[in-house]
Amino acid sequence: MGLEEKIPGGIALTTVEKLAGYMRKSSMWPATFGLACCAIEMMAIGTPHYDLARFGMERFAATPRQADLMIVAGRVSNKMAPVVRQVYDQMASPKWVISMGVCASSGGMFNNYAIVQGVDHIIPVDVYLPGCPPRPEMLLNAIITLHEQVQGSKLGVNREAAARAAEQAALTATPTELQEPTHDHESLLGRNLLA
Repeated sequence: MGLEEKIPGGIALTTVEKLAGYMRKSSMWPATFGLACCAIEMMAIGTPHYDLARFGMERFAATPRQADLMIVAGRVSNKMAPVVRQVYDQMASPKWVISMGVCASSGGMFNNYAIVQGVDHIIPVDVYLPGCPPRPEMLLNAIITLHEQVQGSKLGVNREAAARAAEQAALTATPTELQEPTHDHESLLGRNLLA
């Protein structure tokens, strides 16, 4: 005889965190923030073929104050970086970020002075989506991954402290072009020849 047999029918047991996580993941409103070719793939998920409405996300907000998800779709130039940060700061809290495509995640083929080598140097990123450009199915998978993160996220002071720590770590990270390579090609070639 368990607890479920002692309580009347129609009662569900859960925690406030799980209920809030369920409601948050089921009502995300993405900001319209397409920067390059990845934006075409992002727009495709709004079509009936992919049916983004089943996740409660069919409304792309044209204003950051009504959005809580930023999908950075495409390369971010240094000139656009302050705008990206301003839009992120104006979004409603709690807020999440998906870095869509290799250009947004690491600068991609644009390894030069004009392109930010990863949007995580400007804003904290929750999900990285690889590809050039990633297919709409891949973006849907990234959204489902983000939903799983949101469902299990903490509430209150713990969440605020974790968000501040993640943002500080992202802003103080060493840029990709300044990082030392983990392996040099000659030693890897030598290992392959000896094997």
